[in-house]
Amino acid sequence: MSPAMMKMWVSFLAMGMMFLSAVFIYLSRYKFKKKLFRVITAFVAYGLMIYAGIIMILIVFSGPTPD
Repeated sequence: MSPAMMKMWVSFLAMGMMFLSAVFIYLSRYKFKKKLFRVITAFVAYGLMIYAGIIMILIVFSGPTPD
């Protein structure tokens, strides 16, 4: 697999993690009533969002790949 394709799949993974974090934040704020579930889902969501953001920054600032 070429480096460009690998970067594409890694960026798709990061976008999926951002989507999951949005779902987890929604569940944490509006659906869960127990404090423990709310804290756990919020913690996982913010962790996923931070990790996905770091991945996206690394992908963008690594620049274009050579042909």
